[in-house]
Amino acid sequence: MNPSERKMVAIVGRPNVGKSALFNRLAGKNISIVHDQAGVTRDRITAECRRGPEVFDIMDTGGIGASTDDVLTDQVQIEAEVGLEVADLLLFVVDVIDGITTIDQALTKVLRKTSKPVVLVCNKADSAKRKLGAADFAALGFKDTVDVSAAHGLGIKELVDVIAARLNLTDKPRPQVTSHKDRPLKLAIVGRPNAGKSSLVNAVLGEQRAIVSEVAGTTRDSLDIKHTRGEQTYQLIDTAGIRRQAKLDDDVEIFSVKRAVQSIERADICLLVVDCAEGIKMQDRKIAQLILESRKPCILVMNKWDLFHPSAKPKDRMEELTETVKREFFFLHFAPIVPVSAKKNQGLDKLFKTIDSVKEGAQKRVGTGVLNRVLQRAIDYSPGPIGTGSHTFKLLYATQVNHREEEAVPVPHFVLFANRAFKLQDSYLRFLESKIREEFPGVGLPFVLKVKGKAKK
Repeated sequence: MNPSERKMVAIVGRPNVGKSALFNRLAGKNISIVHDQAGVTRDRITAECRRGPEVFDIMDTGGIGASTDDVLTDQVQIEAEVGLEVADLLLFVVDVIDGITTIDQALTKVLRKTSKPVVLVCNKADSAKRKLGAADFAALGFKDTVDVSAAHGLGIKELVDVIAARLNLTDKPRPQVTSHKDRPLKLAIVGRPNAGKSSLVNAVLGEQRAIVSEVAGTTRDSLDIKHTRGEQTYQLIDTAGIRRQAKLDDDVEIFSVKRAVQSIERADICLLVVDCAEGIKMQDRKIAQLILESRKPCILVMNKWDLFHPSAKPKDRMEELTETVKREFFFLHFAPIVPVSAKKNQGLDKLFKTIDSVKEGAQKRVGTGVLNRVLQRAIDYSPGPIGTGSHTFKLLYATQVNHREEEAVPVPHFVLFANRAFKLQDSYLRFLESKIREEFPGVGLPFVLKVKGKAKK
């Protein structure tokens, strides 16, 4: 199985309950353990577990906040959120010798809020007397409970059996999940009226004698047309032109504009068509803002390129266009610029190469170790308004969230776990995004950065 497709099991719990011992027991002596850079992710480690019917990954969440001065309940909250975000199942480890503590109770409240399966692991149950003590943990209310002794290897097989049952791990091949590869790539062609959207669709369809079939769309105002180009099938969503509210003439036009907005929501990639000969207007920027708010991949299609300073040299024309677009669409800095002339069938090959490039780039991931090193280096060298010292923002761990299989062009989603997260401003988040893009450009893709941690008191 591809490592990216494996299930992840996170081991959570307060300090000194035996999480690392359980991790080592599940990993086994011959399993290589990968460490991220020391000091960035603390002693966070991951490894394979091959004890079950199917290989799965395990994560030891120990060490988060070990050197901070926050109260323990805040540390436990952050630790739990790491597991809740990246894991498919959580092992909640408790110590039968100590009994139920206030930290166990605090972590229980957090874990009860998740829809992910939780297995309560009562560790250090290596005698009949201690197993009796494990019964007290039934008060926490978890359905799945396993008594183990990680140090002595007791109860590990039973624990793996429970994990396999909850994650549906089996030796048999899994049923095929509906994949984005089984459907066309959805392209929403949006823009203000008369920008050349329909002309672009006609140019695409007329360039090659591809099989074209009209598919029943959501309304008469958004026409879905299938188009095959090479080995890839596309679904062109030709939308109504989006005009500013004051110029909407009647209910039918208002309704069609709403459908155009909905087309943005269901698209894999949005092609924002702009009349570059006429110039970028306020409505173009508003439509671009709609795409950004929908967190959709975007390509800026600058139509009527043949009419844009036609007497100037090609290099000078492109430099002028690029400078203008970057200034007017500064908030879509990630969107590639493709000049086309729908009327003269110019630039279409480059447009589809760009579409395929955006799709391929979206399937790539930033390694967790690389991500944490990039962010920590940026924070160390440019602390900015967050400042330095023991009472400022402190990054604990960062990861890229796995995307769903049905997403053809997934938007990179990063989660940053931190102490005093409330001190992190939006401007500094944008700075951190720019540093991630130096390692992973993500052309055409908006980035989503979410910070989790202690709230301001």
